[in-house]
Amino acid sequence: MSRSVPEWIGKTDDDAIPPRVRLRVFERFGGICQLSGRKIMAGDEWDLDHIKAIWRGGEHRETNLHPVLRAPHRVKSSEEQSEQAKCDRIRKKHLGIWPQSKARLKGRGFAKTRDT
Repeated sequence: MSRSVPEWIGKTDDDAIPPRVRLRVFERFGGICQLSGRKIMAGDEWDLDHIKAIWRGGEHRETNLHPVLRAPHRVKSSEEQSEQAKCDRIRKKHLGIWPQSKARLKGRGFAKTRDT
């Protein structure tokens, strides 16, 4: 069966998701929060979350979105940010661009000296 409406794809990773797309994604998942499994009720605050995070290579498109309640989404996002920061630190260290600790530099005579 072909799709009657073309899939929405954001031009940039931070493009706002149009209300019509929010509705389509909400209905595709039956209004169920994909993190808690709870039905999203009228008045509940909810977001659209990327199934595969953009920083992991996911795309900002309709098929990569699912509805989630705001509170569980914040917990998930916080955990992902910690994981992303750790991955960035490891990658920088492997590339030799992560700064050495100031304690190590101080012992080698590289610490700033005070002009008198």
